[in-house]
Amino acid sequence: MPQHRIFGTKFSSVYPMYVQKAERKGRTKDEVDEIICWLTGYSDTELRCQIERECDFETFFGQAPQINPNTALIKGVVCGVRVEEIEDPLMQKIRYLDKLIDELAKGKKLGKILRQ
Repeated sequence: MPQHRIFGTKFSSVYPMYVQKAERKGRTKDEVDEIICWLTGYSDTELRCQIERECDFETFFGQAPQINPNTALIKGVVCGVRVEEIEDPLMQKIRYLDKLIDELAKGKKLGKILRQ
């Protein structure tokens, strides 16, 4: 089965869109970074390095220090698909990130987004 096109997309090309989506709704780049770091286990410095290296989503998530164990608590629909029902592990991680950014843009408190 061919890989989905998003897997080869540069994370650095999508990252500004995450930030723009959040900022349009009065949220900040720092909040976006905190969400990404929470999900992936990257430090701020490691996140910057991944963005500068222009790695694709497959590499970005493949090199993530540790996917947060609380991702199982992320539920809901992104692009018409329930994130908890996505079978491909990489696609599920990408959609988890999309869902968390959506929640940020919708005004949810950061503590709830980070499942605390």
